[in-house]
Amino acid sequence: QVQLVESGGGLVQAGGSLRLSCAASGRTFSSYGMGWFRQAPGKEREFVASINWSGLLRAYADSVKGRFTISRDNAKNTVYLQMNSLKPEDTAVYYCAASAKWPTIQAFGSWGQGTQVTVSS
Repeated sequence: QVQLVESGGGLVQAGGSLRLSCAASGRTFSSYGMGWFRQAPGKEREFVASINWSGLLRAYADSVKGRFTISRDNAKNTVYLQMNSLKPEDTAVYYCAASAKWPTIQAFGSWGQGTQVTVSS
């Protein structure tokens, strides 16, 4: 099992950028697919982006395609989410998760504590 800690959230104006990081503990990080999810107030948690164990395959929600980029550094046990052209509707708590069955969304678990992203208009 892997433990995850997110960081990098904050307050940004619409059109701005943020980069989220998710640090993982454990020697098996490189064997997991990784994903980012978000949950806005009053809404269910939703898929944002995911990446396979090697970093060669990625998947994105339609709402973030062309604006967000997921990447990973297996040497640093870290996965990133670069968010550009942010919109107020991107405001949410962002969570990192791991999966041994990428890209199956329902297989993601080992959730981090989340990091708040707030985009002002």
